[in-house]
Amino acid sequence: MDVGSDVELGPSYTVDELAARAGVTVRTVRFYGTRGLLPPPVIGARRVGHYGPEHLSRLALIEELQRQGMTLAAIERYLEQLPPDLSARDLAVHRALVASWAPESAESTTRRELERRAGRALTERDVDRLAAMGVLERTGDADTYRLDGSLLRLGVEMLDVPIEHETILASRTVLLEHARTAAQELARLFQEQVWNPYRESGEDPDHLTAMRSLSAHMQPMVIQALVTAFQRSLSEELRTAFRSP
Repeated sequence: MDVGSDVELGPSYTVDELAARAGVTVRTVRFYGTRGLLPPPVIGARRVGHYGPEHLSRLALIEELQRQGMTLAAIERYLEQLPPDLSARDLAVHRALVASWAPESAESTTRRELERRAGRALTERDVDRLAAMGVLERTGDADTYRLDGSLLRLGVEMLDVPIEHETILASRTVLLEHARTAAQELARLFQEQVWNPYRESGEDPDHLTAMRSLSAHMQPMVIQALVTAFQRSLSEELRTAFRSP
């Protein structure tokens, strides 16, 4: 993982700026670093550590995995299984998909706070595009929004991609439909081939509790498999679609 090059090519943050952007404390950032969950910063002039977009996305993924109930040891194992050269955008995708397993947790935010967390000023067109991507919803108050924080960073990155508003809406519809279908099929498969036979076997309550725990811990593994399969399939389709005749 070439963290140094990422910091040079993208935005650079001090530890205080990184913590503020991620909504955590400096102590938390340093703790994750000592556990090996967060790559070390690049040491610049005056021995000041500089963090890049990859650090921000990885920190957000760690926080989301914790919200899902994973222990630090489990998070460490999860991160070790990821390819070492994942970009900040790839990590943001992982985080967004992990968050999709959690109950909806939209939060209310003002325009000023939204722009602070986005790290940039937002035009009305930017807000419209974020709404089309499902990142936020407008409310009756022109200065207040309902925000899905798990999607914000990825949505902000997409603002610089030259895609029309209508294309974003159509893409989101396709993704939601197929994601829902995949989730339903996986849930049906698990229920029919794992849960129902186990329940009908008359095992004791402790075993049933263990099965419920297994179901919860399978979520990160399923997410990782879905992300990997989707990334590979999308790369193949795009290569085919844009191949010169």
